[in-house]
Amino acid sequence: MQTTEPEEAEEEEDHTPLLLRESQPIGKAATICCSARLSLAIWAFFGFFLLYALRVNLSVALVDMVESNASLTKNTTSSNVCQEHSSTPVVPRNTSGRKYPWDADTQGWILGSFFYGYIITQIPGGYLARQVGGKRLLGFGILGTAIFTLFTPLAADLGVGYLIAVRALEGLGEGVTFPAMHAMWSCWAPPLERSKLLSISYAGAQLGTVVSLPLSGLICFYMNWIYVFYIFGTLGVLWFLFWMWMVSDTPETHKRISHAEKEYILSSLTDQLSTQKSVPWEAMLTSLPLWAIVVAHFSYNWTFYTLLTLLPTYMKEILRFDVQENGFLSAVPYFGCWVCIILSGQFADYLREKQNMSTVCVRKTFTLIGMIGPAVFLVAAGFIGCNYELAVAFVTISTTLGGFSTSGYSINHLDIAPSYAGILLGITNSFGTIPGMVGPLVAKSLTHSNTVGEWQIVFYIAAAINLFGAIFFALFSSGEVQDWALNGYHLHRN
Repeated sequence: MQTTEPEEAEEEEDHTPLLLRESQPIGKAATICCSARLSLAIWAFFGFFLLYALRVNLSVALVDMVESNASLTKNTTSSNVCQEHSSTPVVPRNTSGRKYPWDADTQGWILGSFFYGYIITQIPGGYLARQVGGKRLLGFGILGTAIFTLFTPLAADLGVGYLIAVRALEGLGEGVTFPAMHAMWSCWAPPLERSKLLSISYAGAQLGTVVSLPLSGLICFYMNWIYVFYIFGTLGVLWFLFWMWMVSDTPETHKRISHAEKEYILSSLTDQLSTQKSVPWEAMLTSLPLWAIVVAHFSYNWTFYTLLTLLPTYMKEILRFDVQENGFLSAVPYFGCWVCIILSGQFADYLREKQNMSTVCVRKTFTLIGMIGPAVFLVAAGFIGCNYELAVAFVTISTTLGGFSTSGYSINHLDIAPSYAGILLGITNSFGTIPGMVGPLVAKSLTHSNTVGEWQIVFYIAAAINLFGAIFFALFSSGEVQDWALNGYHLHRN
């Protein structure tokens, strides 16, 4: 695109992103406190909180749903190198919940069925969000998940096939949520506030894991496992009502946004969005920066899903925690990750806005910390023997440092193609779902005897995959809006 010398001089003189240039005359519009965009982040936070609570509660309830003689087969070759180091006093509990004769393989199919539905709607979710808007897609995705959760006890009574079908349908509903949220943020998040706004909204997923793991255990312990599904399902329906009332797809359609904030957001995105209706699939799928995110997403999720699924088993079989203690200690690493996501999001935007660090530098730095750090401490966790305090500390540090990745590769879609961020996330999350289906199976196949050596191999594999993903992202990622995502707009340099 040809430009005159005065225009070039003006652009060179105004190298500061448009967002900051506009913030001066608009005044308080740049203040995030009490803003419509912060309100969106908070409601999204609660939505993803419930989303993950609805996702992981079955793994806890399933323990009470199966007959004790049909549960996971006891391993007579298990290496009990660690002593039992705590005992739980006998507490009266409700045992009225119905039991089912599901063996270990059947339980595996029940737990895995969610991901088979989840992976299907990732890319369609991103495409539909661009066509119909992310608000309705995200809202109805969580509503559908909540309703099917309410039907879970009935499905279990009808038979294991019905339960598997219900869980797969829950996965279909949840599959559209992250792409839909990314699509909404492409219209709502000013470039220099992306890290903090997205970290707030997506941190709800981690806190949902933190709260639902022990809370589901307590509900099963003192009440009945069916209430795990009734309580969380009802909360999901209530959230949907508030979501549809409080948020809007774009600043233009929001009824309570101030004129100054609306102009502030729109002016910050004027040279970042594309007006074309068609999706440049060929250019998109051959974009190396996109594949850098794909590799990083796959690698990070391998460790995340392996720990999410098998950390309770590791604590029980190797570190010898009792069940009640296990529920709370299994949640501790995800609490650390939640705190890290919130704080690192603030810090990432501080580096970009106040320290003038480039977008690509911030994304690469935070991804390297968020993937290499966990790899180091995960390997270390396998070499501390029966020192359970140190083991919990290392696993917690490993998972906590992973929170840096949210301000790294996890929101890089919005940097390289904000107009297609929902579709990009659908693509990367499709690959990122594969570790949830394959990773735990690989780990289970390597830990038949539940020895420390076998678990060290599991940690080695996860660390190696993490390290590869971090290096690949550092080499090939970008922080600039790609040419194929602009459709005639000049390149915006962050």
